[in-house]
Amino acid sequence: MPRLTAAILFCCCAAWGAAPARIVSTAPSITEVLFALGLGSRVAGVTQYCRYPAEAQSKPKIGTFLEPDLERILALRPDLVLVISNPVQVAERLRRLGVRAENVKQESIADIFQSIALIGKLTGTEQRAGRLASGIRAKLEAARRQAAGKRRRSVLFLVGRSPGTLQGMVGAGPGTFVDELLTLAGGANILKDSPMAYPKVSVEQVLAADPEVILDMGDFAHVEGKPMEPADKVLGLWSRYPRLRAVRSGGVRQVGDEIFIRPGPRVGEAALEMVRLIQAAGAARAQ
Repeated sequence: MPRLTAAILFCCCAAWGAAPARIVSTAPSITEVLFALGLGSRVAGVTQYCRYPAEAQSKPKIGTFLEPDLERILALRPDLVLVISNPVQVAERLRRLGVRAENVKQESIADIFQSIALIGKLTGTEQRAGRLASGIRAKLEAARRQAAGKRRRSVLFLVGRSPGTLQGMVGAGPGTFVDELLTLAGGANILKDSPMAYPKVSVEQVLAADPEVILDMGDFAHVEGKPMEPADKVLGLWSRYPRLRAVRSGGVRQVGDEIFIRPGPRVGEAALEMVRLIQAAGAARAQ
């Protein structure tokens, strides 16, 4: 493969110590950080799920988070590839090909801040990274103040499920930034004792826990950029279980924004919206 060989030679000869001019992102959250740091012009490639900001959609695609196309990445001649640690060991494989690849961790809110600082350091944008982090902290603190003094409500947050059914549900468990957002926003995650970060959830589990609020992201359509299920369809699925507190009190909410599944610069916005959703559910119960 001549093209692959030429790309490897280019990457091996690149000056690793210089500020990277061609950066490849292998995750939507990393892409958002890069653009938030004003590095959009230096982004050489992104995944097919990188849709924010809008400018990211015009960048060359390198596959998906779990199935990146190494040949496409090499053909873009990057001098830095940013990778979220994953089971397919993308960073390690790229390094063996002579590419500078750095792992980024973004599982918790603390990780998000550390990742912003790391990307700022790697790209020579430390001051911008500091300002970005300060802005996020201000929004998180605002969300915390809004939730302060309010009664905690038990919450189930579903990141996805099978189309048109309550089967194949996957929830946000402990050790995730979503769980942290729920707590900050005045919620009590019913999956806090799960041994997994994103456990499968059965209807029986939901009935037993009987949450006051259910935040449902729908059928994974958001992951693929497809239209989401209509809100009335989501509510219709849960209305089959009228004895659930969330159903009785109007606490079922369709959650359609990617900010809740992107551990990046918009996590502060996610926290503020989480407060609104949880408190709105409480207001509906009081009526």
